[in-house]
Amino acid sequence: MSMSGCAPDDPLAGCTPLAREPLSAEQAAAIAPMLKAVADPVRLRLLSLVLSHQDGEACVCDLQPAFDLSQPTISHHLKVLHDAGLLHREKRGVWVYYRVRPEAMQAFLTLFAAVPDPLVDATGVATTTTTATTTAGAPA
Repeated sequence: MSMSGCAPDDPLAGCTPLAREPLSAEQAAAIAPMLKAVADPVRLRLLSLVLSHQDGEACVCDLQPAFDLSQPTISHHLKVLHDAGLLHREKRGVWVYYRVRPEAMQAFLTLFAAVPDPLVDATGVATTTTTATTTAGAPA
């Protein structure tokens, strides 16, 4: 399904691989904030830590020890990831717990899905192509 039919509040919904069809200017503008969110090393690490945390969720108190950053800075980065649609958050008492949105991760996988290489067969073995060459090394 093409992204052109996706909901405006979820730009990655219904993504097609980049290599299958070009993005429109509107689609690129909608996806860019999500890519910018994970382009920051701290946010990329936070996403990884939340994904790999027990039960797939974590609060700032769980994440802060992995960084030499203040709690407000960690919270800011988590907010950016949430605002980009990559994290779900749930307030429990005084803590906010974050969980990665599985549909966002799946959409990223789809978006960056590789196109089969015509020079590699189904088993992953490179196929050989023979090209006749002259003695000078140029194609015949």
